[in-house]
Amino acid sequence: MYYKIRTSESVTEGHADKVCDYIADSILDAYIAQDKYSRVAVEVLCKSNTVVLAGEVTSKGGVDLHKTVKQAMIDVGYDDSSAPFNAENFQLIQLLTPQDSEIAGAVNTKSKKKKIQRAGDQGIMFGYATDETPELMPLPILLAHRLSQGLAEDRKSGKKKYSWLHPDGKTQVSVVYDGGTPVRVSDVLVSTQHQEGIDRSDIREYVERDLMPRALEDWHNDKIKVVVNPSQSFTHGGPASDSGLTGRKNIVDTYGGAAHHGGGSFSGKDPSKVDRSATYFCRYVARQIVLEGIAKKAEVQVAYAIGKVKPFSLSVDCFGTGDDREACRFLKTFDFRPGSIIEKLKLLRPIYRQTTNYGHFGRPALPWETNPMK
Repeated sequence: MYYKIRTSESVTEGHADKVCDYIADSILDAYIAQDKYSRVAVEVLCKSNTVVLAGEVTSKGGVDLHKTVKQAMIDVGYDDSSAPFNAENFQLIQLLTPQDSEIAGAVNTKSKKKKIQRAGDQGIMFGYATDETPELMPLPILLAHRLSQGLAEDRKSGKKKYSWLHPDGKTQVSVVYDGGTPVRVSDVLVSTQHQEGIDRSDIREYVERDLMPRALEDWHNDKIKVVVNPSQSFTHGGPASDSGLTGRKNIVDTYGGAAHHGGGSFSGKDPSKVDRSATYFCRYVARQIVLEGIAKKAEVQVAYAIGKVKPFSLSVDCFGTGDDREACRFLKTFDFRPGSIIEKLKLLRPIYRQTTNYGHFGRPALPWETNPMK
């Protein structure tokens, strides 16, 4: 019998990089709410009490960026005015310009009959699905997200017994597989920021007796090796102690290392950017392949060339778990043109802040996680 271990990590919304992702998606939503055709590509850097916005925005909307950034910081939990990084006292540096005219010209081209949306850049995107969980997600990343989200939910609950929890945190889960089937959770790592004076043994008790049973549910077992706050003290966190940057948690955002990644990040990009919209659609299609029973696992790849409507290439891999030929035939029934993807998934809406944390996939509320749209 052959066993192997797969490990994935997650981070809380107070992690420095995720603060930046959330600010970027908050700005994106604010523009799309006013002008659904806004072109937004915003990168965010946070360090100490400074937030830097850099990128391109072309929109008919007018967004109060300072107000939007402040609200994002409050949402995450950085509302303590005595902390080095807080929503009441921060410096905002804006380095934003309109979308480059050459890129804009490549994205939208008028034909004799209608305006056609083309790919605004070259690149490769992947989408993955597996039947090992009801969410069609790899188990390690799914459980790691549940642990991170549990930390945030407890912190925000207002309950006194959780008042020592602070925003920053990371989790990690290792799962033992027999072939391609998960059989048990072997290791869990939880690092959570906390207020000064909290004993590490109390944090460990919270993780083992409260957080883990709720987050792992049926996958919880008494033989799991648990590591809690291995750095000992973790009272300093977020952008005050570590610089944050958008796009540095691509594997956390997707499949936890179980599938390929094309390299493009998501947050701060409007759906005309195929890095985001096409990756979402690849996941949508991979899900349908598994739901149709064509394969137990499926990974869809698409590639684009700037200024072109149709994909540069399109392929699917079932990893020996299904009918590759049938998967290829099924794949060709989907329209991967950028404009069609946006229309199919209804992406011209301010829905992106809800995607920022705890994975862009495996969550039923998101349009690419739905059953086939007739």
